[in-house]
Amino acid sequence: MSVTPTASASPQHAKMKKDESFLGRLGGTLVRKKKSKEVNDLHEEGKNAINAPMLPPGMDIHREDTQLEENAERVMLDPTSRENLKFKDLLKVLIDWINTELEEDRIIVKDLEEDCYDGQVLQKLFEKLSGRKLNVAEVTQSEIGQKQKLQTVLEAVNELLRPHGWSIEWSVDAIHSKNLVAIVYLLAALAMHFQAPVRLPEHVSVQVVVVKKRDGILQTAVVAKQLTSTTEMMMGRFERDAFDTLLDHAPDKLNVVKTSLITFVNKHLNKLNLEVTELESQFADGVYLILLMGLLEDYFVPLHNFFLTPESFEQKVHNVSFAFELMQDGGLKKPKARPEAAGPFLFHSQVSPVRYK
Repeated sequence: MSVTPTASASPQHAKMKKDESFLGRLGGTLVRKKKSKEVNDLHEEGKNAINAPMLPPGMDIHREDTQLEENAERVMLDPTSRENLKFKDLLKVLIDWINTELEEDRIIVKDLEEDCYDGQVLQKLFEKLSGRKLNVAEVTQSEIGQKQKLQTVLEAVNELLRPHGWSIEWSVDAIHSKNLVAIVYLLAALAMHFQAPVRLPEHVSVQVVVVKKRDGILQTAVVAKQLTSTTEMMMGRFERDAFDTLLDHAPDKLNVVKTSLITFVNKHLNKLNLEVTELESQFADGVYLILLMGLLEDYFVPLHNFFLTPESFEQKVHNVSFAFELMQDGGLKKPKARPEAAGPFLFHSQVSPVRYK
């Protein structure tokens, strides 16, 4: 009986074996690459965890902060300080002041970080305050051009302020990187040096996070920065009036002064059958102040120039602003108070019994 020899594997079967072997090798390669990537990612994550600074809650570190050069540092405002009411009030005071100063240039500042970093607003403000024209390009779009303008502006500012003992808390890089603390330091110094007719909020301080790179590792420190002190210290170079002295040294006599002011005001407002009993509320909308100025200067104020019965906050601010204009038209200094925050003594050094009998 003959036995038929077993046929060798068919070409198709051999091809399947070859494909399986190839896929196996390919699969193994992919698995090894995946594991290698996971190891690299884990290594990188561990490296970042070691190098990454401990940041306050709510603060994110930016890409540029991780790419600092050796021994370089970056300062960031703590998010909680950004929400501080006194800090917000300080920002508003500075913005309102800048907009008032640059009104003729039709410049409107809404955000200090976005509007001041390129040097354009700072240039115009310094030129207006100092009366000095700077030799810089009017409009610069490139980063190099903006920094060159900032360099010229800050050199002029520092040259003016440093002899008077001002600490220079700003730099070209800080301003151009939109460091809000440095911008506020600069603007507050200018406001105080040039005796701006505003009252900066007292005792404003913020927390900043300082990120430094040492030996390739990012290190952080939380530092407190005091932006303003007391009104007396900030206005130490200014001419202070009797009312400021009273507030500082004899606050218990405020009621006596208020009574005297009410008597003075009623002496004139009674001519219109009006009477004031409380300064805090009755002068807040500006109406009585406008009427008082008309009586004191002996003219009639057209009713279409102000709101006789203001209903909104904006209408009240308009009235107080208009009253301030009447004061300045009468030869008085611009009041230190802001229309938005004018209180019962907004006219203490302007409209007084000393001048008007």
